[in-house]
Amino acid sequence: MNFSAQQIAALLGGQLIGNANALVSDVAPIESAQSHHLAFITDAKYLPFLDTTQAGVILVSKDLKDANGLTASQDRAIILVENARGAMGQLLQLVSKAMNPAKVGMEQPSFISEGVSVPDDAYVGAFAYIGRNVHLGKGVQIYPHVFIGDNVTIGDFTVLFPGAKIYSHSQIGARCILHAGVVVGSDGFGFEPDAQGVNQKIPQIGNVIIEDDVEIGANTTIDRAMMGSTLIHRNVKIDNLVQIAHNVEIGESTILCAQVGIAGSTKVGKHCILAGQVGVAGHIEIADNCIFGAQTGIAGNIRKSGTYMGSPAIDASIWRRAAVRFKQSGQQ
Repeated sequence: MNFSAQQIAALLGGQLIGNANALVSDVAPIESAQSHHLAFITDAKYLPFLDTTQAGVILVSKDLKDANGLTASQDRAIILVENARGAMGQLLQLVSKAMNPAKVGMEQPSFISEGVSVPDDAYVGAFAYIGRNVHLGKGVQIYPHVFIGDNVTIGDFTVLFPGAKIYSHSQIGARCILHAGVVVGSDGFGFEPDAQGVNQKIPQIGNVIIEDDVEIGANTTIDRAMMGSTLIHRNVKIDNLVQIAHNVEIGESTILCAQVGIAGSTKVGKHCILAGQVGVAGHIEIADNCIFGAQTGIAGNIRKSGTYMGSPAIDASIWRRAAVRFKQSGQQ
């Protein structure tokens, strides 16, 4: 499918420079793009590629130095936008929807408990299992081999990719995306040794509540609460292979990168970023607007917004200076 520079500029509300009729049919990085590719630049260090790239259409963020002075050759176009990466994402969403349209209907064999209503515009893939008293919102997409336990609620237009497992009493909001192998509502890790030192299981009778517009990466696990709810607020984005323990609360629009582990009853604030392999102790609170570098260990409460690194976590600027001294000491 071909798109002209003029069509793209109109869709994005961007400023068009150069050949309005330049056609593109695919996307590529600026350094390797060919004439049929759309590329983008959000960092000034990539501006020199404008002299060598073969890309037919290039999105450029307006706030880059000298961006407003750019010119384009007769065979290509530059489109100035507020945020080139965001604009590219907007276009890719449209392309993705065209390439992967929503499915409709029920494949066989699949099991749907008596009394469960499947909306006309929903999709249930082969070998899916839907338990008793499940409520499915309109347009839901349930791919093959998904398990949905009893008394689960799935919101409108939520997508469960193959092999996702939703334990009983879980609640999932609208427009969520759960990738392959996600497990929601498995038991929290609760045991107590008896007088003989034998670990006795503490029943986990709570649930998991996931609000609207949450995306959860492949093979991530979210444990049900011992009592009450494990709570994932709206617009949280979770990467692959993340572990969220019982009674944890994740604040709105927070991002958890791959291999993050959060122990039980911890509360993470809004608009936080936990980079890869960050470990979080249990029963602590983290303030809003915190960023934690990769492999940071959070052992206690974080009461102030900021950027943190190290284990235990300290202010990132202090950690960087310490890291320099560590390296210097090793060279002596």
